[in-house]
Amino acid sequence: MVRRSQTSNPRSAVVLTSGADWRTRAAGQRRGSGAEFPLPRRQAAKIKALQQTIGVIRMAINAKRRPQARYMLSRAGALVKALPADLTTQEREQLSLLRRKFEAHGTAAAKSTKKPKSIPAARSGGKKTAAKKSTATATQKPTPAPMPDLGNRYINRAALGYAPADEA
Repeated sequence: MVRRSQTSNPRSAVVLTSGADWRTRAAGQRRGSGAEFPLPRRQAAKIKALQQTIGVIRMAINAKRRPQARYMLSRAGALVKALPADLTTQEREQLSLLRRKFEAHGTAAAKSTKKPKSIPAARSGGKKTAAKKSTATATQKPTPAPMPDLGNRYINRAALGYAPADEA
């Protein structure tokens, strides 16, 4: 029998377990998928929860918190299923990009997935910025400086302990 108590409080309940039941106890504990969380009732609240979830997924993937990202992706999937498709087109696109980035994991594709630039809706007033011109020097790679010729160098092997002193 193993004494299972993590506290030093004498009034706390002490559970005595035998070593044989550890496997069954671990099997009974399932990892939460995120899909079983309670959904908000109103549609506006569901959309807001979905947008917050997408933000958390993005942060978790960038911070390389894969378990959190996996949980939140399943939560976002449950929210998307609960909402009509015509209201969640942008969110679905963002989720598919994030899912692709999550599945790519350590590959080069994970670093290259970027959001497509969306054309902003008609703005009311405000400044319009001119498009920046790309310079040709920015696209060229700088060439490394040539290595100087150092000639033949004499290494005193005897001083380094590789050869007897009388040979040097």
